[in-house]
Amino acid sequence: MVSSITRTQSNIREISASEVEKLGTGLEQNHGLNILSLPANNLFGTDGIRGKVGELLSAPLALQVGFWTGVILRHHVGRKGVVIVGQDSRNSSDMLAMALSAGLTAAGIEVWYLGLCPTPCVAYLTSISAAIGGVMISASHNPPEDNGIKVFGADGTKLSPALQKKIEDGLRGNALVTDGGIDCGRHYSRPELVQEYGAALQTPLQNSVNLQGMKIVLDLAWGAAVGLAPAVFQEMGAEVICLHNQADGDRINVNCGSTHLEILQAAVQEHKADLGFAFDGDADRVLAVDNTGRSVNGDYILYLWGQHLKQQQQLPDNLIVSTVMANLGFERAWQQQGGQLIRTAVGDQYVQAEMLKTGGMLGGEQSGHILCRHYGMTGDGLLTALHIASLVKQSGVSLAELVDQSFATYPQLLRNVRVTDRDRRLAWQDCEPLQKAIASAEAAMGNNGRILVRASGTEPVIRVMVEAVSTELANYWTDELVAQVQKHLVS
Repeated sequence: MVSSITRTQSNIREISASEVEKLGTGLEQNHGLNILSLPANNLFGTDGIRGKVGELLSAPLALQVGFWTGVILRHHVGRKGVVIVGQDSRNSSDMLAMALSAGLTAAGIEVWYLGLCPTPCVAYLTSISAAIGGVMISASHNPPEDNGIKVFGADGTKLSPALQKKIEDGLRGNALVTDGGIDCGRHYSRPELVQEYGAALQTPLQNSVNLQGMKIVLDLAWGAAVGLAPAVFQEMGAEVICLHNQADGDRINVNCGSTHLEILQAAVQEHKADLGFAFDGDADRVLAVDNTGRSVNGDYILYLWGQHLKQQQQLPDNLIVSTVMANLGFERAWQQQGGQLIRTAVGDQYVQAEMLKTGGMLGGEQSGHILCRHYGMTGDGLLTALHIASLVKQSGVSLAELVDQSFATYPQLLRNVRVTDRDRRLAWQDCEPLQKAIASAEAAMGNNGRILVRASGTEPVIRVMVEAVSTELANYWTDELVAQVQKHLVS
């Protein structure tokens, strides 16, 4: 268990609106921080602050994000405390982590720096300690040139939109809180705490099942789980074959991991493995590959894990929370099992919020963010992989057989159209020709399909998803909608 932290009252105070201008103009003198030039739209997206390094993401930005995160967290909890910081393997992660730590310590925060670790490791350690928050430096599944800053509250959940807004207000010189004077924090290197997270992943399973006799292939995407994941699976008894298992900032997520399953699929078949798992760069998501080399996405993972929890009477109201991306085949099959499915907007923070609102214990996304509140508060690829492997072992049949016995998906096509103009991308709903095309597609398909068009919260793309009873129908309407996006929104 992480050592406790003495709880002392901070000297953070409320300031009046009339003092805001003085605060904005006095930051340089008081704290050595300058107001940055920031985009007009919200800085925090669906998964923290994310962008290309050297453009949006920079050391000066990370410094100020650290400072204002420290100020806001101290004010929110009413005391000083620790903020736990981790990072993935990107070349820019060291720079951003150190700048962020400098900002946190400038706000009087004690920093526990984990170094390379999965995002859910930060969330877990924050939740079980007296830490007042956590921060992960990662752009998840994005390419190496991107990076991001994810902030967690003291309970290990992603920081609420209200607190994110307060941090952003500070960055824009509009803060209504500040500290009452110089109060320097300290920075401590705590890589040993990552092992506590690894041990905690295994604890719920050790008395009921082990993975002895199973051959499992892991695609680690040159990312945050390269050291931890193989050790955890081996300690559970599995024979492990690893792909892309060095920390490599030039290659993280490049043609590998959860967004590129081809190499894993081939390796599972070549080694005659029982199954394989592919993580993204920060290991908060995972997709599986069955023993035949077939991909198994988050819908199937939720269905199979949901069935298991339902049988154990550990799934209140037989409820699964997923997103608008969840396949109709999954939804209808789960309903036939006596279950209910609630859909949210895309983003695991929305799934998490709905789970907390409804008391749901299992939720996630088709892309592989899976949350099970029996074992953790956030999406955790390693946790999910261990439980799915254990489920397969306990079932006595292969993952392929379990999938075959579950449901058939409706053909679903997803196309990403790059729209570099941020204003156009975020205002796609105001594009009349596109809205007319969407309405025509929905009217034509009726109950035999679904349309989902949205601006990505993590990449400069418009995502067009069409789901239909036939591949031909899905192809036709996908092409029609993509053409409208390209004609009216692409510069």
